Amino acid sequence: MNQFVQNMTGMGPMTDQVVATDMLIAAKAGIKNIATAISESATPEVRAALQQQLDQQIRFHGQMTEYMMKNGYYHPYNMEEQVRVDLAAANTALSQANQGQQMQQ
Repeated sequence: MNQFVQNMTGMGPMTDQVVATDMLIAAKAGIKNIATAISESATPEVRAALQQQLDQQIRFHGQMTEYMMKNGYYHPYNMEEQVRVDLAAANTALSQANQGQQMQQ
C-alpha cells in the first residue's frame, strides 16, 4: 500500500502477516464455496471441473498454512501462542487506526 492510500484510509502499511492471513481466509472461503458449487452442480463435467478447482484450492490453503507457520504467524498446535499473536495483531491494528484518526484531525 503506498503512502497516499495509507493517508487516505488511515491504515498503516500492509505487512506480510496481514496479506498472508487475508489469503488464508480467502482460501478457506474458496474451499467452502467450491464444495457448495460441486454439491449443486447438475452435470458430471461441471463437477469434475469444480473438483479440480477444489483440489487446487486445498493445496494452496496448505501452502499458505505452512508459510504462516514457518514465519510464526500461525500456531495451530499452540493455542496460547496463537492468542498472543492474535492479540498483538489486534493491538497493532488499533494503534494504526488511532494514528490514522489523529492524522485526519
